[in-house]
Amino acid sequence: MDLVCRTIAELDAAVADCFACERLVAWREQVARDKRAAFRDETYWGRAVPGFGPDDARLLIVGLAPAAHGANRTGRMFTGDRSGDVLYAALHAVGLASQPTAVHADDGLRLFGVRITAPVHCAPPDNKPTPDERDRCRHWLSTELALLTPTLRAVVVLGAFGWQALLPVLADAGWTIPRPRPKFTHGAHTQLTPTDTGRAPLHLFGCYHVSQQNTFTGRLTPAMVEEVLRTAADAAGIGGSEEGFAV
Repeated sequence: MDLVCRTIAELDAAVADCFACERLVAWREQVARDKRAAFRDETYWGRAVPGFGPDDARLLIVGLAPAAHGANRTGRMFTGDRSGDVLYAALHAVGLASQPTAVHADDGLRLFGVRITAPVHCAPPDNKPTPDERDRCRHWLSTELALLTPTLRAVVVLGAFGWQALLPVLADAGWTIPRPRPKFTHGAHTQLTPTDTGRAPLHLFGCYHVSQQNTFTGRLTPAMVEEVLRTAADAAGIGGSEEGFAV
């Protein structure tokens, strides 16, 4: 899809109107029709889910894909599911979110200096997008990075899928990826040098995904998420009080 987006607002609107992946479109719409019993009285979003956060963010969080009954229901990244419960509580704890919960798209939640996105914008069956779906969605992430480049100073990647999807996008966007390529681990940190000397370096951090598989087993604790976010916020230059953040 060749579509020029000059602003984050234009990008978000374009993402929401994407129908590029037949399997994902069919699944997201089926879920929106069938619904989960607990949400049977709600109207599901059932579309591709745009990123969430300010257009001058200094820190970007990259996940995997929307959850079928989370963001695919609410229309906002990590909103309305248990993964989001962990992530937004941690963001609030380190001063990057206005509240610790994310229930629906109109709940008043604001992010400070941070934006959340994903390499795949539609909910996939079994939470497993195919490589082809990842690659077809890649241009959205490339555009988002390009629009954020003037202010972006750090990225936190949640999980190995996002890490592997992001590295080639960063290379195409003008940052030098070290050889051998940095491997994903929780707490990984590498500084990427821009190919354009007029641009700032970019700090890249790894964090286990905030999935129930990780949080319910104790592989990932709230304290571990907060530590990565706090370190990344400091690297991005948005540490300190709420008043110092870009809203």
